[in-house]
Amino acid sequence: MSYSVGEVSRFAGVTVRTLHHYDKAGLLSPGGRSRGGYRLYDDADLARLQQILFYRELGFTLDEIAGILKDPQANVVEQLRGRQRQLSEEIARLQRLAEVAERAIEVQQTGVSLTPEERFEVFGEITFDLSYATQAELKWAHSEGQREAMARAAAHTKDDWRQLMGEAAAWRAELLAAFDEREPSDGERAMDLAEEHRLHISRWFTSCPPDMHRRIADDFAADPRAFALVVPPSQQRPGLAAYTCKAVQANAARHAGGRTGSEEER
Repeated sequence: MSYSVGEVSRFAGVTVRTLHHYDKAGLLSPGGRSRGGYRLYDDADLARLQQILFYRELGFTLDEIAGILKDPQANVVEQLRGRQRQLSEEIARLQRLAEVAERAIEVQQTGVSLTPEERFEVFGEITFDLSYATQAELKWAHSEGQREAMARAAAHTKDDWRQLMGEAAAWRAELLAAFDEREPSDGERAMDLAEEHRLHISRWFTSCPPDMHRRIADDFAADPRAFALVVPPSQQRPGLAAYTCKAVQANAARHAGGRTGSEEER
């Protein structure tokens, strides 16, 4: 039997333009023509079209498909295995993106309940990078501390945020002064500033033992987005993130040497 281009388009679920394109590309040329010069496809053409659509669905390019159909026995299995690996990787990537999107929704829903104008008024240059916040959610997903911090952040009033951001600004000024005055990162002044930051976290978000504080500070040195939550880019200096991280590590070591228990959350 012979079928017109319109008929093939309807039952194959492709456009007439696509069929014309396959013909011009030499991928699928109809086996015959009507008296009026119209394309006519036979059963062999339809079988070839089915193969083309199968490989297209798997993501092969038209050139790759042409090569496969030209010599079906030439490494077809290897090409299919390669495509299977690519599809598996893409599925895994999309699953990760779906999880990130879910976490992003949670972050938005449990985030700071302020209008954009209030956010600017309270936070100034300190901005919350959604991609970082989402990654942090994924990283600490099973942490009770993370859940507590998000819940407490969501419960803070505008006045709470004003107060804690005021404390953070005063602490930041002291940190910058210590750094600019070349105070050693493991000196008393820098360690005291690290301790003040640790207690600030405990006071406003979640209990922050020295080991947890050390992990938080590791992010300061490794990820600029994390440190930007502490010191906005306009106030940063080269080496300041590493300096802060080292001060936190030194303070944690100081605690390990004797200061524990009730002093931690004074």
